[in-house]
Amino acid sequence: MMQQMELKYSVFAKPMATLIMPGSPKARGYDPIPSVWDGEDSELLEKMLALYPRRRPRRILDATVNGGRFWRGSKHPVIGIDIDARHAPSLVADNTATPFREGFFDVVVYDPPHIPNQGSDKKKDFHDRFGLGGKSPKENGYTFAHTYPPFVNEAYRVLKNEGILLCKIADYVHHHRYQWAHVEFVQAAKEVGFQPCDCIVKIRKGPIIDPKWKVAHHSRRQHCYWLVFRKSRKCE
Repeated sequence: MMQQMELKYSVFAKPMATLIMPGSPKARGYDPIPSVWDGEDSELLEKMLALYPRRRPRRILDATVNGGRFWRGSKHPVIGIDIDARHAPSLVADNTATPFREGFFDVVVYDPPHIPNQGSDKKKDFHDRFGLGGKSPKENGYTFAHTYPPFVNEAYRVLKNEGILLCKIADYVHHHRYQWAHVEFVQAAKEVGFQPCDCIVKIRKGPIIDPKWKVAHHSRRQHCYWLVFRKSRKCE
């Protein structure tokens, strides 16, 4: 039976030749990611970047890079922007008005603040882990949904055709209401032309628990989502 050669790429090693059988799942490029993920974001990102782009990304924009924890150990070509210079991003910039030309990136990664108007906590990394610190006024429904349309419009502009947008986002309970952040983001992305293509549930190791809370009216949020969009009319 005929065999064929395929180059197998790794971000941690040089390309190496592997033998695969024609017609096998690997030959067809079928290497699925589980729909529920309980590992690290950085590991999941590597798998998503190997699966969803049409070809290996040459330019990746992290539009909310912060401390760059998604890219620890990665060899991908990432430009990280942040409005806070203290994080030492590649470029201090607003992700709703970037200095890049149209169609510059193959992939855009976005991890917006997850919870608005939350009080402080004694844990050192609490604000970093949960994206706290931002405020949202009553006029915006105490949510960050108003920030999604300007961002997805800019992401659409700087992505190449068939480019990928990866968004980590979490629903939350605030002001006595369940806030459907992932639904609102999908709606905003669709309105500018993105095609929603996939959803991975990310398990959180430590959900937010405030010692002041005495009565529970909602389940405790122990997951968030990684949403996958393509700048195209179709996903495959």
